[in-house]
Amino acid sequence: AMFVEAEEIAKILVSVLIGAIIASVVLSRNKKSSSGKSTARKDLPKVIEKQGYQHVLYDREFVAPEQATRNSEEFYRMMNERRSVRFFSDKPVPLHVIENVIRTAGTSPSGAHQQPWTFVVVSDPELKHQIRMAAEEEEKINYAGRMNDKWQRALDKIGTDADKSYIDVVPYLIIVFKQTHGYDPDTGEKQPHYYFERSVGISCGMLISAIHQAGLCTLTHTPTPMGFLTKILQRPDNEKPYLVLPVGYPAENCYVPDLQRKPLSEIMVLH
Repeated sequence: AMFVEAEEIAKILVSVLIGAIIASVVLSRNKKSSSGKSTARKDLPKVIEKQGYQHVLYDREFVAPEQATRNSEEFYRMMNERRSVRFFSDKPVPLHVIENVIRTAGTSPSGAHQQPWTFVVVSDPELKHQIRMAAEEEEKINYAGRMNDKWQRALDKIGTDADKSYIDVVPYLIIVFKQTHGYDPDTGEKQPHYYFERSVGISCGMLISAIHQAGLCTLTHTPTPMGFLTKILQRPDNEKPYLVLPVGYPAENCYVPDLQRKPLSEIMVLH
């Protein structure tokens, strides 16, 4: 069963990585170089109809190749400073920042544009403490034997353990829920969601990128199992917990593992 759980966590992390890559396109739009639109494009209709639905002409300012190169390099340098942290400051974070990073996550692509995600923001100290206690209870079981030796050895370089005291300290928790299905607003009929696992993972990658771009830190916490989050946060039956993201500033004494990322030659294949 634990190998299945490990596989599911791996799927989550891969989807999150995809989302972070997509976010590189979204967040690098701060610097643009424009060129004139062609006469042919100016003559195109702004709205057309396909299969009974309206489609609008995509209107985005052109970015010259040289500027695109600079944008991509600047965004990479910024994102390469991102680290998962486990030591947070209790320094307040404006709620508007949290709202904006979630808005950014909501721009993510999703299967059939069903947007199968819910972002639950928790700042209430008592509720955060309940989540901490429940998470630590599950993690103690994991480290006591639910995770096999190979799994635990893989985590040695990270320095993780069952202590989740940062949950009490951090200003906000964002708990991401995947919506396995929805309901028709008119009839109440159950409607399946397609590709919800991948869609939510991509959205989380964009959320993590937006959190870092805002100058904050986070950590991808996946307590296993996560059913306690549904109960504590009183979520409906179509929502399943996917990821816990503590969000805040790093503590003054925040240390992170001295890890190296794979070079481009090991992660990119060009045909």
